[in-house]
Amino acid sequence: MSAGADHPFDDAALLLGADPRYTAAETPPNVLVHLAQLALSRGLRCDGWFAGSGLTREQLNDPTLRVSYRQARSVIRRALLATGDAGLGLAVGRSETLGSFGLLGLAMMTSATFGDAMKVGIAHHRVSGSLLDVSFEEVGPREVALAAWPRFNDPPLLPFLCEELFASSLAIARELLGRHFRPSRLEATYARPPHAEAYADFFQCELVFGARCNRVVLDVQWLGHPLPAHNPLTAQQALALCMQQHDTAGMQQEIVASVERLLRSHLRQPPRLPDVARMLNMSERSLRRRLAESGRIFREIHDRVRAERALELLHGGNLSVAEIGLEIGFSDPREFRRAFKRWTGMPPRNARRHAA
Repeated sequence: MSAGADHPFDDAALLLGADPRYTAAETPPNVLVHLAQLALSRGLRCDGWFAGSGLTREQLNDPTLRVSYRQARSVIRRALLATGDAGLGLAVGRSETLGSFGLLGLAMMTSATFGDAMKVGIAHHRVSGSLLDVSFEEVGPREVALAAWPRFNDPPLLPFLCEELFASSLAIARELLGRHFRPSRLEATYARPPHAEAYADFFQCELVFGARCNRVVLDVQWLGHPLPAHNPLTAQQALALCMQQHDTAGMQQEIVASVERLLRSHLRQPPRLPDVARMLNMSERSLRRRLAESGRIFREIHDRVRAERALELLHGGNLSVAEIGLEIGFSDPREFRRAFKRWTGMPPRNARRHAA
């Protein structure tokens, strides 16, 4: 199966191409490694999936290799089209283990409790090659969540990325806690997929599609569960080695990722730059300087985070334009419409029609 110019994957690529982050090669190729391994286990020839990406399958064995979102997207897109397997993300994710995460997996395994392991994994998720950004959320007095945030508004690829992330996270959680572990529910912003039964079989929890967030929710009681392989020295050594994998440019980008995470978690009541600096335990001057070193400014980051969230909700199709405005901090729908048009060049209703 080949993709023509009118394929939704290609439409999304045209919108993504103007963002310099799209071609920044800074992500370990773990997802592609497991995708290729799955293909080989199924007897599939996958060398062609790398055509036009600037990568070859053999390069995946290089531990220093870093790929861009564009390259990863190109390979995943070809795999989805070639296999016709809508549940490919689930298959890839559920095949992963703590060993798949390398040093990060070791740091998680030797943590004191499952909550500690979860927070370590979230804090250092980029080391594992994640193609989504993740955060830890307190959902209520008895629930917490692993939440996933798209780095780009890329609806055709979102189900695969969420499936891979959530399935691998659950596989690892069961490796740490035992096969009896069950999350409370899985929430996804996209529509119920045709293979939803596969979700039910693997996650064994309540499923909510067309939700406002992409996240896996679990009972807070699991956080205190002790891990049998706890070793504080090994955990610290593994974390130190994880940090060494970040070069200077990567560390500069890390401050951008930290600001993005805070803004995403406070969209309804967005913090100002001094507030963000305080939450990051930095001075306002230091935050401005580090953002400048990364070639970014606070307002541009805030606008992009709001625009991406608005586009995600518009693609979901369940909220009115006014409700979406409220979700990202606009009490006046007219102000939201003006801001959205400034960000994207089109009114919200046009963006929703384009998504449909």
